[in-house]
Amino acid sequence: MKKLIVFALIGFAAQLVDGSLGMAYGVTSTSLLLLFGIAPAVASASVHMAEVVTTAASGLSHLKFGNVDKTVVMRLIIPGSIGAFTGACFLSNLPGERAKPYIAAFLFVLGIYVMSRFLFGKENRVKSGKKPPTRLLIPLGLVAGFADSTGGGGWGPLSTPVLLSRNEMETRKVIGTVDTSEFAIAVSATLGFLISLGPENFHWPWMIALMAGGIVAAPIAAWLVRIIPSRLLGVLVGGLIIVTNAKTLLNSFDWIPVTWHAAIYGFLYLVWAGGVALAVRKLIISRKRAFLSQ
Repeated sequence: MKKLIVFALIGFAAQLVDGSLGMAYGVTSTSLLLLFGIAPAVASASVHMAEVVTTAASGLSHLKFGNVDKTVVMRLIIPGSIGAFTGACFLSNLPGERAKPYIAAFLFVLGIYVMSRFLFGKENRVKSGKKPPTRLLIPLGLVAGFADSTGGGGWGPLSTPVLLSRNEMETRKVIGTVDTSEFAIAVSATLGFLISLGPENFHWPWMIALMAGGIVAAPIAAWLVRIIPSRLLGVLVGGLIIVTNAKTLLNSFDWIPVTWHAAIYGFLYLVWAGGVALAVRKLIISRKRAFLSQ
């Protein structure tokens, strides 16, 4: 019973982060299941089954708060569903570990760009009237959906930074759109796992606990996205991208001593915390100026 309560709390925390920053539910939950000795395919299958419920709750919450671009959702879900279903069916035969360092390196650099853009660029630099083109969304959906199934998480970590880096959507709408479209990806991946693994290989008690925590957190996260300023939200997302992909990179580079890892993580977290502090300071200054100019 204690373990189920822990998983419910993990589901709550993972969905709170995922719903407010556009990523991390799958990665967090899958990592925890792997720590408990669950096989990668079974862990990913269980998390995706839980996500069918949590992403539905998250999507409805984001729709209610106006955080969703429905056109972009529709362009993402078809290629994303195809990629997720394919990845789920062939997970056991895919060399996903080989691709991880390259994806992580790309996302690490993208995280630095996103964080610096929101820290030092003009706030709300959105190209009015433009949306991400279909020629971008189709391959993005395929790759992100495929990575999501094979790695137990990847839809948000890939889709969110790519869409943020293009300056074509508000930050809150990027996060809400990615979270809402993830429902179709979770359904497709789950169907693939049901076909390839069978229902007996899903860890049902842990899944239900993860679902319960995620359902409670979903509306809170959607509300937070609406009220948190875009500059601060962008810095939080960028920092999360950097620190989560740093772990994959460090584990992939044998020439970096393990004894250095803690210091590197500490430095990255300090940079992230400094970025958040600077973003808050800039927001306070801009609001003071706006108040004095009235």
